Amino acid sequence: MKNLALALTLALTACSSSKSDAPTPSPVERGKYLVAVGGCNDCHTPMKMTPQGPAPDLDRMLSGHPAPFALPPAPSPSGPWMVAIAATGTAYAGPWGTTFTANLTPDKDTGLGAWTADNFISTLRNGKHMGAGRDLLPPMPWQNYAQMTDEDLRAMFAYLGSIPAVSNKVPAPISPPTAMLEGAK
Repeated sequence: MKNLALALTLALTACSSSKSDAPTPSPVERGKYLVAVGGCNDCHTPMKMTPQGPAPDLDRMLSGHPAPFALPPAPSPSGPWMVAIAATGTAYAGPWGTTFTANLTPDKDTGLGAWTADNFISTLRNGKHMGAGRDLLPPMPWQNYAQMTDEDLRAMFAYLGSIPAVSNKVPAPISPPTAMLEGAK
């Protein structure tokens, strides 16, 4: 029993000392990790068709809904099915209307290039564009990101500022048809 306790103590000591010896990642490295585990690419990077099926178009990584990809009017939700998703994986339609994922690259005119870290944090804390504008719409899970620390959100912003800028003016959200709004009352 004494040997087991000693072995456990040595193992725990080895684990704790190896963690403290690990270098602290830079904010950009930490941000890259958080963007990856946060699933940002899942919606903000357009998909392209490959011989193996849909795959992220990394030439347009995190650039949002491709501006040239015009969509017909979204199908009306019916029955238990409420959401339609464009083939690019960057446009969503439902009872809230149609939303297009934002350009998260550092392009100054069409992405986050003119934003500050405080704009970014405020947007993800209160669900308002640039922290004070229009509501962020589904499927953006801003309520989940609102739980992150300021340090983590600043790291995400630092990473997003380090990736290649892609000029891509994403369309504005489209309100639902009036009939849908009346039916929701």
